[in-house]
Amino acid sequence: MSSKASLRVATDIGGTFTDLVCFYTDEASGAQHIVTAKVDTTPPQFERGVLNVMRKANVSMPDVVFHAHGTTVVINALTERKGEKVALVTTEGFRDSLEIARGNRPDFFNLSYRKPEPFVPRHLRREIPGRLAPDGHERAPLDLSVLPGILDDFRKEQVQAIAVCLLHAYANPVHEQRVLEEVRRLWPEVPLVASHQITREWREYERTSTTVFSAYVQPTAARYLTGLKSGLLADGFGGQLYVMQSNCGVDSIEHAMETPITMVESGPASGFWGAAELGLLIGEPNVLALDIGGTTAKCSLIENGQVKIMTDYWIERSGQSAGYPIMVPVVDLVEIGNGGGSIAWLDSFGKMHVGPKSAGSVPGPAAYGNGGTQATTTDANVLLRRINPEFFCGGAIAADLAAVDRALAPLAAGLQMTPVEVARGIVRIANNNMVNALKLVSMNRGHDPRDFVLVAFGGGGPMHAAALAAELNIRKVVIPRAADVFSAWGMLMSGLRRDYFISHLESLDASHAPTIDRLVVENEKAALEQLGKEGVPPTQVRFLRYAKLRYENQEHHVEVIMPARAFDAAGVDEISKAFHVAYEHEYTYQLNAAIEFVGLHIVAFADIGKLTPGRLPATGRSLTDALKGTRRVDFDTQGVHDAGIYDGLLLEPDMRFDGPAVIETPGTTILIHPGNRVSIDDYGNVHIDIEGAAS
Repeated sequence: MSSKASLRVATDIGGTFTDLVCFYTDEASGAQHIVTAKVDTTPPQFERGVLNVMRKANVSMPDVVFHAHGTTVVINALTERKGEKVALVTTEGFRDSLEIARGNRPDFFNLSYRKPEPFVPRHLRREIPGRLAPDGHERAPLDLSVLPGILDDFRKEQVQAIAVCLLHAYANPVHEQRVLEEVRRLWPEVPLVASHQITREWREYERTSTTVFSAYVQPTAARYLTGLKSGLLADGFGGQLYVMQSNCGVDSIEHAMETPITMVESGPASGFWGAAELGLLIGEPNVLALDIGGTTAKCSLIENGQVKIMTDYWIERSGQSAGYPIMVPVVDLVEIGNGGGSIAWLDSFGKMHVGPKSAGSVPGPAAYGNGGTQATTTDANVLLRRINPEFFCGGAIAADLAAVDRALAPLAAGLQMTPVEVARGIVRIANNNMVNALKLVSMNRGHDPRDFVLVAFGGGGPMHAAALAAELNIRKVVIPRAADVFSAWGMLMSGLRRDYFISHLESLDASHAPTIDRLVVENEKAALEQLGKEGVPPTQVRFLRYAKLRYENQEHHVEVIMPARAFDAAGVDEISKAFHVAYEHEYTYQLNAAIEFVGLHIVAFADIGKLTPGRLPATGRSLTDALKGTRRVDFDTQGVHDAGIYDGLLLEPDMRFDGPAVIETPGTTILIHPGNRVSIDDYGNVHIDIEGAAS
């Protein structure tokens, strides 16, 4: 790569691998070039993996002008309980809100059910006198005289971070701001976060939980991001460093360190944003996006090119646990423990399961030859010759077929089946789990999968996509170019994004339109001021507005996009009609009832020079040049076939062929089932038309 090129780099830390995409334009010819690389993730020193992948890709650090980074550090710290000792300061009388939680236990008739343990024990939850009303006016004055004693106790308990969440601070942050000022005066070095810095939405438990989680991970995230920045600077980096957020936008590293909880799902968000941008690029705005990595499979639905963002996000929610809420903007996704490294196992009844436990990168699937002894989805695909054992991991290592046989042997004995039958069963179970996840984000929310194109990426997505599409009767699958590092690619397609949520209850009628319009104007002005302090000029910022609406006296709301003009009586009529349609889509019915305006969701976008993909040049290469040969491949119920094996790096625009076939690249394998038709578009993406699917 040219040492004079201006490089744009994205790195993404996953549970198994750390990925890199580097984009640059040749100064002489104007041609676009993309460099990709992948290395093992390096817990607990995750920044080491980032530096490793930069060096592996031979990136000239002084030439990097833009670096976007996605990380699993925050979600790992939460799920593995590796955050810091945190304390909570809250309003008098509300000490136990965090422990009372909600009555939404999943196993309702289980008399032995126990709520999840709060992250802050009761002796570290302290109260402070003072009270605000729901509209933000002061009902009782704040009394800071008790704060020195509270902080002395926290010091004795070796508290490492403090969360502040006062009643109704979403309506008026003045009391929280005074507490922050006093804590900083009395204990300036302690990490500190208040609820109004993260969310301005109501719901006391969810807001308190979110604030506690942000404080819990703040020291860990700050150390990590500081270490990452220091390591990059030591290698000569002098560009702008951004961090991917869970809302599909990037943000400055300084702002990310203040409220790190906004990074909780940064990796998946970038992939889904990339899928939305890719869909618009190829004329397919309605997309079901599927990301299958080594540990998990994640999916999201994109309608009319828009990724849905929500704040009703929970971690560790399952059939046995209510989980914990995090009220920050997160891409609407479903995640399951099924990836290439998911382990197949037998329960006490002799029934086989796949996942959620994963072999990870160490020891990894048995085929890696690193000591893995349990069969995984990857091992099953190797045995069925869907993955080429001679080109395993792009030929970087030789697949350990003897280890695969040893790993499958206990399952075969327990099920009284052949290893090949077991391998087919592993793939079927994994596919079934993924189909259920895709149904959760589509059919369960009122969408017909047949109206969408399946965009599949990650190391495992291209392997399973055609089978999943056939099961759901989806007409087309699109595999992006560089699918194995597509989440990192998506970061280069992102701009700076901030989501602002404001709670404000008002009847939706023409007489209240001026009040709502003032709310919009005031908060957009505040957003411009905040971004301006960070060096983003107002001319670069554009806004998208959503109204949160519900039928009167209901509990939950539906978001409806607001007109870009000044909000008036015509706007009220417009969003009222849109609300009825959206509500029926979500819940299958409408009501003849008054509508309430519950709040405002403002999205601020700033273009910081996102990547504009260029078309691939045609070299005149023929399809025969890309054909590597044939291989016997097991397609399960479709039988064993001689499949054409194609080098994915040699495929060019307008090339076409039919299945059965396999496309191999260094990072992934694309399985083309018998009857499927393949074409390559102008950008190098693989389009698979599914035989028999609805058109």
